[in-house]
Amino acid sequence: MNRILLASAFLLVSISAAFADGIPSAPPARAVVSPVPAAISPALKAPAPKLVEPHLHIARSNVVGHARVALTFDACMGQADERILATLVRERIPATIFVTARWLKRNPAAVAVFLQNPDLFELENHGQNHIPAVDTPTLIYGIASAGSPQAVRQEVEGGAAAMVAAGISAPHWFRGSTAKYDLSAIGEIRAMGYRIAGYSVNGDGGSLLGAVITEKRISSAKDGDVVISHVNQPTHAAGEGVAKALVDLKAKGTQFVRLQDVEDTGDDKTTE
Repeated sequence: MNRILLASAFLLVSISAAFADGIPSAPPARAVVSPVPAAISPALKAPAPKLVEPHLHIARSNVVGHARVALTFDACMGQADERILATLVRERIPATIFVTARWLKRNPAAVAVFLQNPDLFELENHGQNHIPAVDTPTLIYGIASAGSPQAVRQEVEGGAAAMVAAGISAPHWFRGSTAKYDLSAIGEIRAMGYRIAGYSVNGDGGSLLGAVITEKRISSAKDGDVVISHVNQPTHAAGEGVAKALVDLKAKGTQFVRLQDVEDTGDDKTTE
């Protein structure tokens, strides 16, 4: 009889313990996770700045068969593209070249060619370190923007100082890396006394297009167009297309002008 009572008591204790193991316990107070405050929630980051890519046109010739076109070239970094420079000099085609401080430092021979041909080349400011002139932090084509008004000013002033140090006249035009800006930066650059150079024809797609499509794009320039291309990528196929397009346009009777030689109209208050 005692054995039966002991066995029953043991069974009851075992069942109670098993039932208790199946009930989840409440987490300790220190394990409770508080919600992320709204002020630092990743979903509430500051919105990306509104960017513009201004257009620029020059006064038309309005002469049939003699379209007026402004050729502009960015010299960002890297080396000089002799295919383009040689064509400009040989064909006596004027152009406006936007140079960075970094490119000037690496290409003294090309700078000498520019200075020896003042009737052909107008040299203008492309910045100190090829940083997009946007005064809030963002990425443009993977390139970090200047990020503050002070940094925009340094990019502009640093580029101008390098030009003067290289024996070039003080610039009057500025074109930032990527040719994109936010409106506040445009106002800041204009307040520094610069006109901001947009464009109306993207000739070489940042020097990433092939020779055939580059030649076709530039050759299609019409009266009053401002063409942007690059003169710092001698290993890219686009440079061959640029050189051919210059000859094509000249054969059509195109009147080439520099920005300093003609009236212009830019949108987004870049030239007002």
